[in-house]
Amino acid sequence: MINIKPLGERVVVEPAPAEDKTAGGIIIPDTAKEKPQQGTVVAVPAENKENPVTVKVGDKVLYGKYSGTEITIDGNDYLIMNESDILAVI
Repeated sequence: MINIKPLGERVVVEPAPAEDKTAGGIIIPDTAKEKPQQGTVVAVPAENKENPVTVKVGDKVLYGKYSGTEITIDGNDYLIMNESDILAVI
């Protein structure tokens, strides 16, 4: 659990780890790894009657490849993004 409260319609997402191997078993070097496009919502703003957020903490989501702002808290990487950057809940 992180101690951060996003404002407005922003949410905090913990990206899923990048793939280390291809389906054929070839190890992918760090320089060639693609940014993950899915993750888990770890923080949402306080409830707002005018603009309610439709995702909740714990939802697994898909987002655009270049969405959000990367931050590091206590050695863990997170993304802060607008809820509109989330493409789907899986």
